[in-house]
Amino acid sequence: MAGLGQGRGSAVPVWLAEDDLGCIICQELLDWPATLPCGHSFCRRCLEGLWGARGAGRRWACPTCREGAAQQPRLRKNTLLQDLADKYRRAARELEASSDSAPCPGPGSSPDFSLTLRPRRCPALPRLLISDTAAGKIRDILRDLEEIQKKLRENVTRKEASEAQTQGELPEAPSSSSCPLPDQSHLAPKRASQFAQWAIHPTFNLKSLSCSLEVSTDSRTVTVSHRLQPYRWSCERFSTSQVLCSQALFSGKHYWEVDTRNCSHWAVGVASWEMSRDQVLGRTMDSCCVEWKGTNQLSAWHMVKETVLGSDRPGVVGIWLNLEEGKLAFYSVDNQEKLLYECAISASSPLHPAFWLYGLHPGNYLIIKQVKV
Repeated sequence: MAGLGQGRGSAVPVWLAEDDLGCIICQELLDWPATLPCGHSFCRRCLEGLWGARGAGRRWACPTCREGAAQQPRLRKNTLLQDLADKYRRAARELEASSDSAPCPGPGSSPDFSLTLRPRRCPALPRLLISDTAAGKIRDILRDLEEIQKKLRENVTRKEASEAQTQGELPEAPSSSSCPLPDQSHLAPKRASQFAQWAIHPTFNLKSLSCSLEVSTDSRTVTVSHRLQPYRWSCERFSTSQVLCSQALFSGKHYWEVDTRNCSHWAVGVASWEMSRDQVLGRTMDSCCVEWKGTNQLSAWHMVKETVLGSDRPGVVGIWLNLEEGKLAFYSVDNQEKLLYECAISASSPLHPAFWLYGLHPGNYLIIKQVKV
């Protein structure tokens, strides 16, 4: 790689993902970014909204590292981050519109750095290497592949449903499989959830992902890996087989569902981003979950205390987080909603959907489902 001492005519590629210029509170590109004394940056409106929703105590603390002050710090715009975010937005719009690539800068022109987009969870083909015609053909091919994949899923599902009716029961999915099976939940009629209007569809945060797990391209399926993944070290990464979602929930009402049928040992719930990365879900004061031990026991963990709920295993778990009333509830929603556990919860910092796939059986996986509206 060439050094920084090159002439001004040279362009140095800078690889940026949307996460690099994102706010962890709203999960969008930074807008009027404010950098706190600790060095972490957020949208000003997000910080003010979060701080306004907090009670007494470390009210002005940083949402990431919890460093804070007794009085609200004066928020100043980080003009460099704002400029980068604006350039990213413009370039992303150009990619979306499939506009012609701009010519490379000539000798003596500026800027000295070329910005190469790497959109979050959406690998993009280099625009400088393909024409619009080639890009159109690629889109057509991808569309055809998606249609073929959809038809194959439908054929497999119909065949399995027919066999199940012949045998008088649904086929049981193997506990260990590297590829998710087709969703069979539609075989049994299921009405829309009473919480559907508050449904969210969280996505796994790769920075928190344990090296024993891997995530699908749509960031909604997490699988126990057959081998340790060579992820770059990060103090935000769990040492155990856990992962948080990117969405930070600090107010309002939220609901999501998790398909647990293809994981023999699991826990699902919520945790703050500050949860210690060497501890496990439910065993900290800032996390709560329901847990299937794989030994015919379902438990709830809240305030570091276990409550045994029974021996029935829920295939799909619905999580209802009502921060307006300070309530967290877990439901079994296989065919109808059945309350499993409810507790009072207070969040001094944003909560994130949290997952633990223990037992480490290769191929076990959890899926964040699309909630039926």
